[in-house]
Amino acid sequence: MTPEILAALDRAKQDKRPVVLATQLPSGEQRLLPDPEAPADLNQAADRALQRDESGTVKLGGTDFFLHAYNPPLRLIVVGAVHIAQALVPFAAPCGFSVTVVDPRRSFASDERFPDVEISNAWPDEALDEFVPDSRTAVVTLTHDPKLDDPALDRALKSQAFYIGALGSRRTHAARLQRLRDLGHQDNALSRIRGPVGLNIAAVTAPEIALSIIAEIVAVRRNAPLAPKPAA
Repeated sequence: MTPEILAALDRAKQDKRPVVLATQLPSGEQRLLPDPEAPADLNQAADRALQRDESGTVKLGGTDFFLHAYNPPLRLIVVGAVHIAQALVPFAAPCGFSVTVVDPRRSFASDERFPDVEISNAWPDEALDEFVPDSRTAVVTLTHDPKLDDPALDRALKSQAFYIGALGSRRTHAARLQRLRDLGHQDNALSRIRGPVGLNIAAVTAPEIALSIIAEIVAVRRNAPLAPKPAA
C-alpha cells in the first residue's frame, strides 16, 4: 500500500466515509473506490461490497480484484429511555449496532435500566449535534414527547442517517410532520421518517414493537422492498 493510499484511507476512516480498497490481482495495483475515474463496473462492485459489508474477490472483464470494504461502524441512536428501548437494545447489539440511549431524564436513562449501554443525558438536539449521524446510523425516537422527539428528528433529517423512525399513531405522526414542516422541512425530506415506526406485524407488547423496529432497520439497511407508510 502506497503512502498516498494509506493517507487517503485514514482520512476516509476519520470522516466516517465508506470506501473500498481495490487490489488488482496478481499485479497488486491498488486504488480507493468509489472513484469517478475508475471503470463503472468496478465502482458498482465496490458499492455492492459496502452494502453487504463483505470483502472478497470479483472478476471484472477477465481481471480479478480483491475488494476490501471499509465501512464506518453501525450505530443506533435511541431517543427515549422507555420500556421499548429496554427491549430494543438487546436486539440491536447482535445485529452489529453500537447503541446510544439519549434521554435528559436521568431517572429513565440510568445505568441500572441500561447496563453496559452508552447513555447520554443531553437534550436530543445537543446529543445528535455531538454524535453527527452518518450513513451508517439509525435514529429512533420513542418518547411520545414533542419536546424530546421533535428536536431529535429535526437534527436527524439534517443528517445522513440511513434510517429515521418515530413511535406514535398515525394521528400523532401527522401532527409531528406538521410541526416539522413548520420548522422548514419539506415533504420529500419528511418521507425519510418511518412513522409509525416498525414493520406492520401487529405488534402490541414492548418486545414485539422492538422486534418490528429492528426488523425494519435491517430491511432498510439491506435495501429490502418495503411498503410505503400511509400518507399523513
